[in-house]
Amino acid sequence: MGESLHTAENTAAGPHRPELQKAIQEIVDSGFAGVQLRVHDERGQWVGNAGVRKLGETAKPPTDGHFRVGSITKTFTAALVLQLVAEGRIGLDTPADDHLPEFGLDRRITVRMLLQHTSGLFSFTGEVYDDGTVVPGGVPGMGKEWMDNQFRTYQPEELVRMALSKPARFEPGADWSYSNTNYVVARLLIESVTGRSYAEEMQRLVLGPLGLTGTVVPDASPEIPEPHAHGYYAYEDAGQWKVADTTRFNPSWISAAGDMISTSQDLHTFFSALMSGRLLPAPLLAEMRTPHPKMGYGLGVFVEETDDGGTILQHNGGFWGWAALMYSTPDGSKTLTGSLTMGDAELDLAAMAGAFENVKQKIVQEVFGGGQSEPARPTD
Repeated sequence: MGESLHTAENTAAGPHRPELQKAIQEIVDSGFAGVQLRVHDERGQWVGNAGVRKLGETAKPPTDGHFRVGSITKTFTAALVLQLVAEGRIGLDTPADDHLPEFGLDRRITVRMLLQHTSGLFSFTGEVYDDGTVVPGGVPGMGKEWMDNQFRTYQPEELVRMALSKPARFEPGADWSYSNTNYVVARLLIESVTGRSYAEEMQRLVLGPLGLTGTVVPDASPEIPEPHAHGYYAYEDAGQWKVADTTRFNPSWISAAGDMISTSQDLHTFFSALMSGRLLPAPLLAEMRTPHPKMGYGLGVFVEETDDGGTILQHNGGFWGWAALMYSTPDGSKTLTGSLTMGDAELDLAAMAGAFENVKQKIVQEVFGGGQSEPARPTD
C-alpha cells in the first residue's frame, strides 16, 4: 500500500471511522507534522494517518512506520523486570543495592520503588519542584544545548551517577515522582542479574516470544528502520527560530527510560499480550496494575478510570520531535496505539501540549468511552 493513500479507507476489512480520522486531522491542524493511529476493538482494526511523512513532501506518514516511542519503553522495561521476578532471579521488594553495590544506593530503595517511581531518586533529565523551581539534570534539556549534544554517547552508569550527585527528592517510599533515573537503574539491574545486555534480555523474554520484529532497542545507534516519518524540533537560538530534523539522534541520553523504537502494530501486540496475561503470571500482572494513589501509576503503567466506571491502562511517551500513545483495556481486547511527529510550528511546548491533550481526550473518549490521561511530556 502506498504511503500517500488515504489509509483509513484502504485497510482490508477495516471499519469506516470518520470521527477518528477527523480527530487525527485536528492534531495535525494544531501544529504537528503527522499522525499514525491504530485501533483494535469490537469493530475490528482501524488504521489511519494524517499530515505528512516529511516536511516539504505530500506523502502521508506510513501507517506501518517505525517511530521513537519515548517512555513507552518504561512499560517494556517493567515487563522485563517482572519476568525476571517470575523466573526467581530477583525479588520485587529486595534492595536494588543488593545487585548494584557500586552506586551506594539507599538500602531502602527496592526494585518495586524503581518501577513505581517512589524511590525519590533525582531525574538526570532535570526536575521541576512543586514551587515551580527548575533544577537541571546532567543531560542538556532543550534548545541549542540539546541539539549540540544529540549525537553524544552516554553510558547508563554515567546517567545514574549524574542523578546521585543531586539530593534525593524524598525518602524512599515516602512519595511519588516521575524520574527517568529509576528505569536506567532498572536496566543496570537487569544486566547485573542476568549477565547479559538489556537488549539481549528484551529479545529473549519479550520481542522474540511475541514476534515483535519491528521493535528495536537502539542503545547508542541514531538510526531508525525504514519506513518512518520524520520528527522535527522547533527551538529558539540567539533570538531566531530554527527547525531541526530530529529523526536521527543518539538515544543513549535516555537509555532504558525511553530509547526504544517500535510500530503501532507491535505496540498493539505487546500491550494486548501483556494485559491479557501472556507475558506475566496473574499475581505479578496484578502487582503491575496496582496504582500508586498519587498519580495512578502502577509498575510501568498508568491505571485510569473511565467516565463510565471502567479501567484503561496506558503509557505515553515523547521527546523532541516525537510523541507516542499506547492504551488498552484490562483484558487486552481493545487497544489504541500510534505516533505523532512534531513539525515546524513556532509554538511553545505548553501550547502544543495543550492542543494535543484536548484532541487526545476526544480519541480516548471515542475508543474507550472516557478516561483522563497523563500528557506526553518531553522525556516523559
